[in-house]
Amino acid sequence: MNVGDAARRSGLPAKTIRYYEDIGLIRPDRASNGYRDYSMEDVHRLAFLARARNLGFSIEDCRQLMALYQDRARASHDVREIASAHVAAIEEKLRELQSMRATLQKLIHACHGDNRPDCPILDDIAGKAEAATS
Repeated sequence: MNVGDAARRSGLPAKTIRYYEDIGLIRPDRASNGYRDYSMEDVHRLAFLARARNLGFSIEDCRQLMALYQDRARASHDVREIASAHVAAIEEKLRELQSMRATLQKLIHACHGDNRPDCPILDDIAGKAEAATS
C-alpha cells in the first residue's frame, strides 16, 4: 500500500511516516517503480509508534521499545525500565509545572489588574523583582 493508505490505516500523517522512515524507525519495502510499499505489518508498527508517542515516549525510547517489541527473546524488565524512567521524567515535569503554576498564581494575586502601569508579573519576568529584593 502507498503512504496515503498507510497514513489512513495507522492514524499518522504521511509526513510523520516519511520522517519515521528517514530516521530508521520503519523500513517499508520498495515497489519495482521505487515507491514505498507498506505492508500491514508496517501499519501495525506505525500504530505502535503512534501510541508510544501519544504516551510521551521520546523518539529514542520508541526506537528501543520497537526493538524490544520485535525481539521475542526480550526481557520484560528492559521494557519496564524504559517505562519507569519515562514516569520519573513525567513526575519531574509535573513538579516543574506545579512550581510554575504556584509562581504565576502568586504573581497574579500581587497584580492589581487595574489601569496603573506597575505590574508585578512583568517585573518578575524582567527580573526586576529579584533585583529590588537584593
